[in-house]
Amino acid sequence: MKKLTIFLLPLCFSQVCFSTEKEELSNKVKQLEIEIQQLKKAVNAAGNITAEKNTAANRVVAEEDAGIILGGAVRFQYVYEDYNDANTNRGGDLDFDLFRLDLNGQIGGVILSAQYRWFQYMNVIHHAWLGYDFDEHWQGQIGITRVPFGNLDYNSHNYFFSSNYYVGLEDDYDAGIKFIRKTENHDLRVAFFFTDEMGGIDGYVDNRTDRYSYDIVGVRASDEGIYQQPSLAAAEHNTLSLRYAYQLANVELGFSWLSGDIRDATSSIGDRTAFALHTDAQFNRWNIKLQYTDYEYNFDSYSPLLAVGAYSFYDSIPSEAKLYSVNIAYLKPVEFGPISSLNFYNNYNLMTDKSADFDNDTIMNVLGVAISAGGLYTYVDLVRAKNQPFIGGTMAGDSKAWQTRFNINVGYYF
Repeated sequence: MKKLTIFLLPLCFSQVCFSTEKEELSNKVKQLEIEIQQLKKAVNAAGNITAEKNTAANRVVAEEDAGIILGGAVRFQYVYEDYNDANTNRGGDLDFDLFRLDLNGQIGGVILSAQYRWFQYMNVIHHAWLGYDFDEHWQGQIGITRVPFGNLDYNSHNYFFSSNYYVGLEDDYDAGIKFIRKTENHDLRVAFFFTDEMGGIDGYVDNRTDRYSYDIVGVRASDEGIYQQPSLAAAEHNTLSLRYAYQLANVELGFSWLSGDIRDATSSIGDRTAFALHTDAQFNRWNIKLQYTDYEYNFDSYSPLLAVGAYSFYDSIPSEAKLYSVNIAYLKPVEFGPISSLNFYNNYNLMTDKSADFDNDTIMNVLGVAISAGGLYTYVDLVRAKNQPFIGGTMAGDSKAWQTRFNINVGYYF
């Protein structure tokens, strides 16, 4: 990970980059940068420091080579699930989450950003890209890089992200090329992704579900189970993505769109489109993230469900749906031993208008607090949900039952 100092991280994820989780998503923590970015914005809004021209980009253009900086994280997690009798009988479970290493920096003007993660059940690449600053405003990236879509860096404050993540539309990384133009008020990102991060339909991998980002791995037949390996393998191909955001005082207003091909082993079998309207607003210590997302997969032979893969297991999602998220957070600086800040939040997510005539929506509400203490960053989350992955359900479910999960994730970042 990047060098985690409370004063340097708000300025950049690394000295030169724009953005440098079966149960890792159960093990999903968003980097210490989130909370610190919010603290920085809050201080700026209060007028305590002068905002820099490219603060929103989290970027410093270095005049000299910075070299490559090695960082990383170690994380552990406690979980209590009311929908898992074995778990509740044990009083919950405490498990190892992950170990990860990060490389960030530049040599000879060429930027490097990469991250690899080790879990108990899989090892995965998170991202790995090379970049170059053409001038003060333009940067190019090539490799496995983040898809520019929706609120960035995340459309959420909590440990489990938003429901967008589980359909591959939040913190998704694919293989391709991206160009970013940042000015004081404008943020334009255009990208072309040839395949997903595992090489698409013919990627040389042992298990197509061993991945960090949720991606399409097949089309569901009518007689297939939600968690089965799909009989018809498929993958994303040739995806064009566009994101534009305008900074109006302390409010970012944005629009995102993507479109691409879906292929089986021999040819195109359909296409996909998605768009989102989003805003990220900072009012003193309050942060509000709103997003509306609409996606659709069209196939030559219609299927209401798609197979997706991540965290070493298969799951299913509707082939089309609409998603709404309303997220609010309040950052409170404190002086209590090593604890420097508390970020309180409530994140609400709704997926509706699903294909296959589902009668019950997917809903997830996360009430929690993120605690910052030196190199430690801890999420304490109470999740209430129905038909939500990792909360006892699936987005391809049609249950009326509500499930509850209490989760504590502790990470040490270095």
